[in-house]
Amino acid sequence: MTAPNTMLVWLAFVPLVTLIALWLLGVRYIPHNRVGVVEKLWSPRGSLAGGRLIAQGGEAGFQAEILRGGLHVLYFPWQYRLHKVPLVVVSEGKIAYVYARDGHPLPPTQTLGRTVACNHFQDAGAFLASGGQRGRQRAFLREGVFAVNLALFVVITEEFVLSGPVKDAANRYTDWHRQLQAMNGFSPVVIGHGGSRHAAKEEREDVSLTSHDTIGVVTVHDGPPIDPSEIIAPEVRPRGAEQKDHAYFQDCEAFLALGGRRGKQLQVLTDGTFFVNRWFATVETLPKTLIPIGYVGVVVAYYGGRGQDLSGAAFRYGEQVEAGERGVWKRALTPGKYPLNPFAQRVELVPTVNFVLRWITGQVEAHQYDKDLTSLDLITADGYEPVLPLSLVLHIDYEKAPSVIQRFGDVRRLISQTLDPILSAYFRDVAQSSSMLDLLTEREAIQKKATEELGRRFRDYDITCVAVLIGRPESKIVAGQEDPIETLFDQLRLRRLAEEQKHTFAKQEEAAVQLKELNDAQAAAAKQTELTQTRVEIEISGNRGSAQLAEAQRLAERDVARAEGESRAKELLGRGEGARVAQVGLAEAGVTLQKVRAYGEPRLFALSLVADHFAHSAQPIVPERLLVMGGGTDGAAAAAGSSNVLNQLVALLLAERAGVGFAADEKALAELEKAVRAAAAHGDKPTGV
Repeated sequence: MTAPNTMLVWLAFVPLVTLIALWLLGVRYIPHNRVGVVEKLWSPRGSLAGGRLIAQGGEAGFQAEILRGGLHVLYFPWQYRLHKVPLVVVSEGKIAYVYARDGHPLPPTQTLGRTVACNHFQDAGAFLASGGQRGRQRAFLREGVFAVNLALFVVITEEFVLSGPVKDAANRYTDWHRQLQAMNGFSPVVIGHGGSRHAAKEEREDVSLTSHDTIGVVTVHDGPPIDPSEIIAPEVRPRGAEQKDHAYFQDCEAFLALGGRRGKQLQVLTDGTFFVNRWFATVETLPKTLIPIGYVGVVVAYYGGRGQDLSGAAFRYGEQVEAGERGVWKRALTPGKYPLNPFAQRVELVPTVNFVLRWITGQVEAHQYDKDLTSLDLITADGYEPVLPLSLVLHIDYEKAPSVIQRFGDVRRLISQTLDPILSAYFRDVAQSSSMLDLLTEREAIQKKATEELGRRFRDYDITCVAVLIGRPESKIVAGQEDPIETLFDQLRLRRLAEEQKHTFAKQEEAAVQLKELNDAQAAAAKQTELTQTRVEIEISGNRGSAQLAEAQRLAERDVARAEGESRAKELLGRGEGARVAQVGLAEAGVTLQKVRAYGEPRLFALSLVADHFAHSAQPIVPERLLVMGGGTDGAAAAAGSSNVLNQLVALLLAERAGVGFAADEKALAELEKAVRAAAAHGDKPTGV
């Protein structure tokens, strides 16, 4: 062997010998990502007794203390065996469950080991000294890295089952791991969030309850059981400052210390994140109770104390109690979302808006209350057998909704056990007293009467009948036979057609009259310009005549005024002239009278005047030429004509001489004198001069 080869052999052999020597001297190295579980092979103090697994007093067996990363001495191979196990790593936001192989046994009424102070299971000695119990533990590990003695504890994380150096029934731990994964037990309970998958679905669908509207119903698997008469565990809360709240089932010991019991809990989890030990309590995520608009929720509580009946003595269908007590709550819940425990309370929805029930075969409303209702089979008084479809519009007072539920249990039972029999019987009675023609032609009257009668009957059940609507009756058609109702409809159509024709003829007659009036109006419209012009001319003529009349009246009034003025002036002038003439006349009359008296005979005075006038006349008294043609009568007449004046004078003279008529003249002369004097006395002109 050459020198270099010899050197290489010695270099490889020396470290190996050194390691063996250190190992024999009890030097041990533990990596920092692991812990060392010490198993003592023998001890002067003997072995563990009583089925114990972990030694606390130096006995042989697995020791409570563990070795952390680094060098450790005096662990001789003939006395100790070191088991290097990994550190327990719990991911962020996750939970790890712990099973203890040693400790005090669990009593029969206890499911999980109680929580003791042991630095999150990192101090095995403290766990055993503080009374830790074997079995599955109530306490659990949150995110972090823990140095756990895996000989005493089995830790189940989401990724691994860390069972340590102890060889036992590993299948049991595997089953637990599978169960926890199935219930998502390694993650906290999240209430009020449905995840991205549900959120994407909600963007496409319009739903009233979203994936965020959830509650958590808790079932506790540890603690004393509930009473036999109860179906759900009551809610527990701190009764003083010294008591600690269980923080929504996250603190198992606090929950049990407050008197919590196993079973389904009345208290539910609402929106939030909760780290709940699934071995201690399982959580069922359920939707909240939704009461949509147009409904109220009548609560039937299965849990609570016995309350006082609020329904009154006259209501004999059950008791109604206050909220929180067992029974039907007196006040219904208004529209909204409620975190009610469905195992403790049941909510019956009662519509408070008008809703329609259809007794029509094959038609169902969205509320599905009428899915079992069909059209009514009737028999009329004249032997027809129609099938009558009808609809009923109902309303339930929200304050009376609890009474309705108390009577019938739910709205469906109300319809099937009360409304359907009453409605069917009523319309069968109507059909038996009516003819088929009445059902076809008197539908409005039948609907009105049915609304009133059924409304009166339904009021006894706290229901308001808004309207009854009757559809078209139909026949049960048999193959090969004519529909009798259709035949009746044909007759009604013919009758209606005749009536319509009568109305049509009347309308046509009215249209002809209106057409005549239209033609007259059109003719008048065609001459409207002339009519307007003539009317204007008439008005102008009238206005002109009125103006002329006014002008004539004005002129007449002027002429009258002028004539009255002139007449008055003439009258005044005449009076003045008359007065003057009277004075002159009186003077002349006096002179003339004296002359007459001087002649002694008025006629002589008159004759002297005539003679005087003849003497001064330019006309000759006797014509210079006188043509006398023939003799006889015509000649005498001409001679008489030419000598008429002279004849009169001669006659007057002869009369004077004979004394004829002078007495009368004397008398006349006296009267004339008297008149002259009277006129002189009054200032007037004598009328007889």
